[in-house]
Amino acid sequence: MEFKEQLRSSIDIVKVVGEYVRLKRLGATGRYLGLCPFHQEKTPSFNVNPARGFYKCFGCGVSGDVFKFVMEIDGLTFYESLKLLADRAGLAIPTRGAFADDESKLRAALLRIHEIAAELFQSALRGPQGAEARAYLEKRGVSQDLIDTFGLGFAESSGQTLVRRLAKEGFPAEQIEASALVRRREDGSHYDFFRGRLIFPIHDEAGKAIAFGGRAMREDDQPKYLNSPETAIYRKTSVLYNLHRARQEMRRKERAVLVEGYMDVIGVYAAGIKEAVASCGTSLTSAQARGMHRHADIAIVNFDPDNAGVTAAERAIQLLLDEGLHVRVLTLDGGLDPDEYVQENGADAYRARLESASGYFHWLADRAREKFDMHSVDGRMDAFKFLLPSVQKLADKLERAAVASDLAGYLGVDAGLVLDRLKKEAADRLAPSAAAVRPQPAAPAIERMLVNALLSSEAARTEILPRMEEEFLHEFVTREIFEAMKNLAQLGDLISFPALEERLTPAAKVLLHDIASADEILDEDLAREQARNCMRRLEAERQKRHVAGLKARVVAAQRDGQMDEARSLAMELMRAENAVRTGGGKQI
Repeated sequence: MEFKEQLRSSIDIVKVVGEYVRLKRLGATGRYLGLCPFHQEKTPSFNVNPARGFYKCFGCGVSGDVFKFVMEIDGLTFYESLKLLADRAGLAIPTRGAFADDESKLRAALLRIHEIAAELFQSALRGPQGAEARAYLEKRGVSQDLIDTFGLGFAESSGQTLVRRLAKEGFPAEQIEASALVRRREDGSHYDFFRGRLIFPIHDEAGKAIAFGGRAMREDDQPKYLNSPETAIYRKTSVLYNLHRARQEMRRKERAVLVEGYMDVIGVYAAGIKEAVASCGTSLTSAQARGMHRHADIAIVNFDPDNAGVTAAERAIQLLLDEGLHVRVLTLDGGLDPDEYVQENGADAYRARLESASGYFHWLADRAREKFDMHSVDGRMDAFKFLLPSVQKLADKLERAAVASDLAGYLGVDAGLVLDRLKKEAADRLAPSAAAVRPQPAAPAIERMLVNALLSSEAARTEILPRMEEEFLHEFVTREIFEAMKNLAQLGDLISFPALEERLTPAAKVLLHDIASADEILDEDLAREQARNCMRRLEAERQKRHVAGLKARVVAAQRDGQMDEARSLAMELMRAENAVRTGGGKQI
């Protein structure tokens, strides 16, 4: 795919990955490091190598090029990632048929359907039918600027507006139904899923509408909030409402403000808190917590103060701690949710409360005080068990010891007992598992050096690859990598890093990424010299193995009484030993 290579050379993988992961340059290496977006980790192990155009996580093992990253992070097909990156680079993509598959076509159709739906909803909110919804927004203090910023809309009550529009646009029934925005009756007719509701578009991190939330306008219209079900473009457990707007401010302020609902996000956004996000009609998930941590290290939880909100906050705190975030909790006075608090007390008052949000442990301690009988031994033990997991999740030992001391004082128990329990729990967690998977053996240093030299220099490849015969590569751990290089060279193809990895099995691809991530790119002269030295050493080692094999064969022939063969092998052995002593054999 010539266009793919042209596009790859036009894209800066660091800039693309950097939109999703906070990356820091690793000194003079030219590589970048950040927290892996694909698994939970507290210590960064996700490397991006711009010179060779790939990423590699040494924690979970994921790796790939810029196309694979976009596919994995946004859940896209190859064609969709190609189109997204082509649009970014300002390049015209080849005809769709060259790349598209059925899944890509369906996803493209669903994105277009959601785009059309968003336009219809916004138009309806501006029209006569949206008067009730506009009155509600005005009552809640939502300005026209906020309506436009968040793309708010209204779903008409007829239940046929979107159905008719999509039919007019020529979408087949299968795609319309797959959008989940239209439902099918038993008689085969269709109706709009959202009817008579204020609409909140939900976007992916690229800013494309992928789902909607709808708030009822009447008390008897239940449920109060209705959300899009999951589709081929929407996984509610992975999406955070407003993240595409919030992520830049989250990075700037190094924090995220987590609230419960759509109106809460809009309310605190109006107060100037643009780093606010919310889950999409579900409890917070690990994937959503990970999405926050990609952009910020601190999470301030500001849920509603009712029982449901408190329970949800308690669970969210544990997930955020698991993800390695520093957690604070903001509880507002008067039983008000964030949006209501801003309306009653003003933006300045909310911002002041946000800045003074306390550490999560104090909030949890108050929760324990309410939940358990602190006058009884059993109650204090239950409180201890309730608070202990949160203390264990603190990564810093000094902070953990300080909090443990507070915990002991709070419970009225000996601090030494609390610390002993923490140490025991930590030891249990670190104990090796019998089911632990043994790592694959690493390639010998000499092979790694040779791979790196050939990756770095076309001249080194031209000189060395023809000398790497099948017998020479037979016992190499990196054999598949060198064979792929040789095949590309024989075909006259450019031996680029992406072209090479596309020819490898998953195991060999992992090995290639390990080598390329650990070693520096060499200049031409140094790469050729390193390749020559590696070949000399490898050839010498092969000759030594040949000598050892001949000695064994001489002994076996003598033992079996085959004296003629023993004498012949002995002569061959003498020549081989002489070659080792004099550095004979093939010269590189």
